[in-house]
Amino acid sequence: MMIDVFSAKRQDGALTLNPARTAVVVIDMINEFCKPGGKMVLPGYEKLIPAQTALIARARRLDVPVVFVIDSHRKNMRCDREWVKRTPHGIENTWATQVIDDLAPHPDDIRVIKHRYSAFFQTDLDLVMKDMRIDQLVVFGVVTNICVRSTVHDAFFLGYDVVVPADACAATGPREQESSLYDIATHFGAVSRSGAVIAAMDGSEVVENEVPPA
Repeated sequence: MMIDVFSAKRQDGALTLNPARTAVVVIDMINEFCKPGGKMVLPGYEKLIPAQTALIARARRLDVPVVFVIDSHRKNMRCDREWVKRTPHGIENTWATQVIDDLAPHPDDIRVIKHRYSAFFQTDLDLVMKDMRIDQLVVFGVVTNICVRSTVHDAFFLGYDVVVPADACAATGPREQESSLYDIATHFGAVSRSGAVIAAMDGSEVVENEVPPA
């Protein structure tokens, strides 16, 4: 498919990651969305684990903050906006909202509780990042076309440089994955692979924006 003439007007540039200014933001890698027994399990989440654990391990070695964003909801709300469109899920303080053990979360990792798709919407994520003097974000997790994408949009609006490692994200289907990554790469940030992002965090490479096919 040809690139549409509107999106073809994009400006691509390489992104240099500075560990002192970078945070890794892991979206919704919780039991509810990944493990048997969860109410909205995304099939194939386990394929993301090697890339995710590699990114997190390198971040830890470089003293780059790791932020786990957790979709969590209170019981007995009269109108939870996520539940208007999605089955009730992610009840706070339960097994469902725990970060999966595969990622070996540390007690001193930053945890951000969100009640909507975006990790920035009425949370303290932006305030925490600014207090840490962070303006570059590596964002990945589930799902690409909902919570990852919403978070990337808001990060861009708030002035962050954002890179999404495609092999560390999964969408609700191949069409949604391709379309969301294309739009992110074209309008909101950079899309790359985990290996390239790791090398960039080390300071040995720059992240080239890999625009998926339209």
